[in-house]
Amino acid sequence: MGTKRSTFSGKIGFVLAAAGSAVGLGNIWRFPYLAAKYGGGIFLLVYLILALTFGFALMTAEIAIGRKTGKSAIDAFSSLNKKWGFVGILASIVPIIILPYYSVIGGWVTKYLAVFISGHAAQSATDTYFTDFIAKPFEPLGWFLLFIGVTALVVLFGVEKGIEKVSKIMMPVLIVLSLGIAVYSLCMPGAIDGLIYYVKPDFTKFSATTVLAAMGQLFYSMSLAMGIMITYGSYMKKDVSITSSVSQIEIFDTGIAFLAGLMVIPAVFSFSGGDPEALGKGPGLMFITLPKVFNSIPGVWGSIIGTTFFLLVLFAALTSSISLMETVVSIFRDKFGWGRKFTCLFVAVGSILLGLPSSLGFGVLSFINIKGNTFLDMFDIFSNSILMPIVALLTCIFIGFIIKPKAIIEEVETNGHKFSRKGLFVVMIKFIAPICIVLILISSILDVLGIVKI
Repeated sequence: MGTKRSTFSGKIGFVLAAAGSAVGLGNIWRFPYLAAKYGGGIFLLVYLILALTFGFALMTAEIAIGRKTGKSAIDAFSSLNKKWGFVGILASIVPIIILPYYSVIGGWVTKYLAVFISGHAAQSATDTYFTDFIAKPFEPLGWFLLFIGVTALVVLFGVEKGIEKVSKIMMPVLIVLSLGIAVYSLCMPGAIDGLIYYVKPDFTKFSATTVLAAMGQLFYSMSLAMGIMITYGSYMKKDVSITSSVSQIEIFDTGIAFLAGLMVIPAVFSFSGGDPEALGKGPGLMFITLPKVFNSIPGVWGSIIGTTFFLLVLFAALTSSISLMETVVSIFRDKFGWGRKFTCLFVAVGSILLGLPSSLGFGVLSFINIKGNTFLDMFDIFSNSILMPIVALLTCIFIGFIIKPKAIIEEVETNGHKFSRKGLFVVMIKFIAPICIVLILISSILDVLGIVKI
């Protein structure tokens, strides 16, 4: 129990690791789909405004809680107020649920990278390739085990030698690859129409659902209400500015999401002749539509661009799975005082067992579903659509009315750091964010029940 807590070496290490956590599959397959569905440029504008207000307040709060207490989510809330320890337990359940099924999808990404590297891009572009692959019992399982094994290896090396070192390599590479593919995508015939649709706000397409969709994406994209930012905050040194770190994380996260849209929307517009509906939701976009786009590119360029794209997606998936596993490892270490090696092994094995239904749910276990939702869908709905908004709402109430915003402001202003947006922070945490989160939760439940599709 008395082991010295790990820390990031400094601000760059913290920002790149936290940005790596935020930049994941949510940016690369979910953001372009939502931007296309909700009016392109207007969605982009709404998302940007929310990131600078709603996202800034919640991320600042979580990082400050972590640094103030020096603990992961499981103990952070109870150390500030014993009666509110249950929020820490709920926050800790989120990454425990997400890590296994996220790693299953990470395995799919690894498989597609191998397919493109080995020169079988044309096969992956057929209509049934993806559904045939995920229905197999053993092959998806093998890729899932490989992905979670690599994640565990990085976490095993610890915060500074593992997570920070890998993030310092992966994040710059990710940015360079994103820029490269975005430039190529914009050079495709008909791509400029996609670009205009994506960046030019059309205020006639603005609606309440645009705001709710952007807000939901913000949660998913910025690793909020998962205990991750609390854990990473607990590794943050006191001389590092929380507010400037949060601003830089947001720039990374929003920048990569924007580039993902530049990579995907113009390319799919070019391929589909300008049909935004071609940007199908989730796995359909990543594993069915985009391989067809890459296969339509003449010569060897299709394979090169496809390989580069799936390498980028793999890096994004890994940086997020590493932060999820580190959070779960930190939870068990804080609770039971275990060593890092044993905890990593325990979490990896537990995640494999919990991930088996998600991996097998499209094949041998496909007969088990609720309203057509597989195991993976159900884990995703429960964690992202229900549990995360509840955790975020309770966090806002906890800070706004139990420990009071002053406790967070004092932590942010440690070592003479300025908190220029403290007025915005107080208003967001106490009033605006809770109302927004309740609306997200209601819309998510209505969506799950099939009453309203958001």
